[in-house]
Amino acid sequence: MFGYVMANKPELKVREFERYKGFYCGLCQRLKQRNGIASQLTLTYDMTFLILLLSSLYEPAEQKERRRCLIHPAKKQHMICNKITDYAADMNVLLSYYHFLDDWVDERKYSALFASRLFHKRAGKIAAEYPRQSEVIRSSLEKLARLEQQGVAELDEISRPFGELMSELFVYRSDAFEPILRRLGFFIGKYIYLLDAYLDREEDRKKGNFNPLLVSEQPRGGETIDEWMPRVLDDTMREAVIEFEKLPLERDLPILRNIVYEGVRIQLMKDLQKMEEREKNDE
Repeated sequence: MFGYVMANKPELKVREFERYKGFYCGLCQRLKQRNGIASQLTLTYDMTFLILLLSSLYEPAEQKERRRCLIHPAKKQHMICNKITDYAADMNVLLSYYHFLDDWVDERKYSALFASRLFHKRAGKIAAEYPRQSEVIRSSLEKLARLEQQGVAELDEISRPFGELMSELFVYRSDAFEPILRRLGFFIGKYIYLLDAYLDREEDRKKGNFNPLLVSEQPRGGETIDEWMPRVLDDTMREAVIEFEKLPLERDLPILRNIVYEGVRIQLMKDLQKMEEREKNDE
């Protein structure tokens, strides 16, 4: 349920793209160092956005280096890390662990059981270090599973648990920025859940999986779901942008604005185009 909050890369300046990629590669490296090679499979651009956001807000010292990696063994990659990178790496693993457990309980996926066992020991240590975030991730995913089992299709209600989960992850520490970060994370979480449901609805229909949009996809006011759902997504992201603009950000602000104003919408268009192409190939 990740990978939607990313930059519109063609619109970034060269040096902006290098920093963006540097934070992404830095997160990949810290995932490996802190949680093992397997954890690199959980790498997402969503967490890269969180690193950029919190780094711009708190401006911690950065460590820059060039390293080779398994994906790019021929050329050393520029990597940027700081203490927030470590936090994001741990949150990424913790979220993935609980998500795998949820998939095993709900769908009895053996792949999810195997993945959860890979991260079990490390997730336990992270949970002990971050009990607040750990409890909210666990309880939010449990609440979401209950709502889906009950067939709740009201979009605000069904997307709220994932909003609450992301809200907690955005709070790096308790200070004056906490209320703003909570609301920003909340609306981004809701956006991720709703967009995931929108893009996965045909696959969920084929597999018989629950999807709130399969229940509420009937025309509204004469509009089809492909007409009214993008407006719901835009409205949700607009609420996130309102909170984003309240933060006193300076470092990497052009990259962050690229993501929240352009990137998420461009990604939606790309995913919809891919979905249309797959449907044409299936015909």
